[in-house]
Amino acid sequence: QVQLVESGGGLVQPGGSLRLSCAPSGSIFSIHDMGWYRQAPGKQRELVARITTGGGTNYADSVKGRFTISRDNAKNTVYLQMNSLKPEDTAVYYCNADITTNWGFRNYWGQGTQVTVSS
Repeated sequence: QVQLVESGGGLVQPGGSLRLSCAPSGSIFSIHDMGWYRQAPGKQRELVARITTGGGTNYADSVKGRFTISRDNAKNTVYLQMNSLKPEDTAVYYCNADITTNWGFRNYWGQGTQVTVSS
């Protein structure tokens, strides 16, 4: 069974940087749009950034200029480079991707990785 596996979360001071990574485990045919979402305590899950197969991107206004989403299609991996982190960026970050497997096309979520920005 395919799962999205995230890594790179942790504790960082305000102004610091972190890089998140996500890739599927298991056998897949192809991976399409990929993205990152986040959910802070007491808040709804929100889009952080998405990237298409061709490299087109969109970002939440709150992270524009600070976060960069990218992907390595050869490795089926999506990255989120987070710079100038603020306490309000503290949340569980979830990877999301549209994937085609031998069971067909569907949307997948990762298990989430905690990012905490605090001094």
